[in-house]
Amino acid sequence: MLETAIFEKGGYRYIRGPFQYSGGVAAEPGHAIERVRFRNRPAIDDGFQAIEAYLTSLGRPLTAFCACELRSPAPFTEEGFIAFNRVYVGTLERWGIFKDEENPVARSNVCPEIDPPAEPVFHAFSYTVAAEGGGAAVNFVNAGSADANAEGAEGESRIIRPGDTSPDGMRAKAGHVLDIQEGRLAALGAGWADTTATQVYTVHDIHPVLADEIVARGAVPAGLTWYYARPPVEGLDYEMDVRGVTVERVLE
Repeated sequence: MLETAIFEKGGYRYIRGPFQYSGGVAAEPGHAIERVRFRNRPAIDDGFQAIEAYLTSLGRPLTAFCACELRSPAPFTEEGFIAFNRVYVGTLERWGIFKDEENPVARSNVCPEIDPPAEPVFHAFSYTVAAEGGGAAVNFVNAGSADANAEGAEGESRIIRPGDTSPDGMRAKAGHVLDIQEGRLAALGAGWADTTATQVYTVHDIHPVLADEIVARGAVPAGLTWYYARPPVEGLDYEMDVRGVTVERVLE
């Protein structure tokens, strides 16, 4: 069973995860979640500055920041990914969000295969706002999950069917990721029907699993957005995230 906690200063609850990010977030009563996509994706430091200015303009505290979507030049090694994340959480710590290795912020970080950025950039971010009437029934953002187990036996790959991008291999990978996302939805008190966006990240053909795995589960009530991108760590082939929010904007 996934463990959740409440981040009172942000007005949301989250699924506990590693120091890099939480498994997902959902608005607490009296709050809702809004999402903003950058039209021109800024580098990480510039993006944090833009987010700080945006939240300040709304009269929201920096602790309202609850989720983000990043784009990176190419998949990291495991060690490189940890090093990148240590820099990333430094800002969250200064904002009063990250503390004692606990990170409530959900995140996706993927690597465009064509025309990738020269350095990691922000694609989008989400934050809480006060909501009249107690807030939406459910507003949530699930972090990206890829085709790997959280842990593996010593000497064995954590990746599901490593190197196998055949239709059968992709079916196993997609099924594993869908299971993770369903578990996170349940932990946040949501379901597929509450989803307003489903995003898939892979450079491999998803058509063999689209109908009888993804659609058949009810995972795309609002359609599917497929990004031609790779997950953030070498060896991974398939990633997915989902969200359910009622307000989305584009920031110039």
